Formats: sequence, C-alpha cells, structure tokens
Amino acid sequence: MNETTQAVRNKQLVERTYEEFVNGNIEYLRTVLKEDFIEHSPGNPSGRDAFIEFIAKSPVADARFDLKRVIADEQYAVVHYLMTPPGDERGVAVVDLWRVEDGLIAEHWDVQQPVPGPKDVPHGML
Repeated sequence: MNETTQAVRNKQLVERTYEEFVNGNIEYLRTVLKEDFIEHSPGNPSGRDAFIEFIAKSPVADARFDLKRVIADEQYAVVHYLMTPPGDERGVAVVDLWRVEDGLIAEHWDVQQPVPGPKDVPHGML
C-alpha cells in the first residue's frame, strides 16, 4: 500500500507535534493548531488558545508518553500510545484521532483506557 504525499505530511505533522509536546514545548501547539480548533473530549475546551491553556495545566503535561504507532491518510492521523501520568504505575492506553486541514490540526477526538495488570490482558494492550 502506498501512502500519498498528503498522508505522509499529516503523519509527520502529528509525530512532530507529539515530539515537541513530550519534550515540554507546549507553545509549539500554537504553530500547528487552527485558531478555531475543535476538541471533542469531554471537559476539554475548543479553540486553540483555550485548549493550550487547559492542556498546559493538566496532568497530561507531566506524563510520560510511549508512542506505539501513527497511521495517517489524506485527512486524518491516528496515534496509539501509552501515557503514564505521575504516580500511575501502569498508565493509560490512548488513541487520538486528529483531523488535519490546510496543514494544521483542526479537530481532535480520543479514547482512553487504563492499562490493567498482565493477568487481565496476557497479550498486552499496546
């Protein structure tokens, strides 16, 4: 299967965004989120500035991230990773779905699930 040029760009955009965020450069989000960014996660605000202010103060900003896979097409990028907030031994399995428009991230959805013990998931979650 060949990836289109746009799919490759979307994948690179999202991978770079995660890299910057994980390295503590939350301000980088101002360069990649559309001003009218739409957030679908309950409790998280929409709008670039409101979202960045919210995420900078959330426990996510101090979490460890272990990126497992990124899949992209011409409009979306999907990211699967392990997020381990401070004090959480097992972490949370997360899938983010990002919609990209005109080279910027326009919209976000996610699903999250606490990682259970190995007895409960013998083949792992990630």
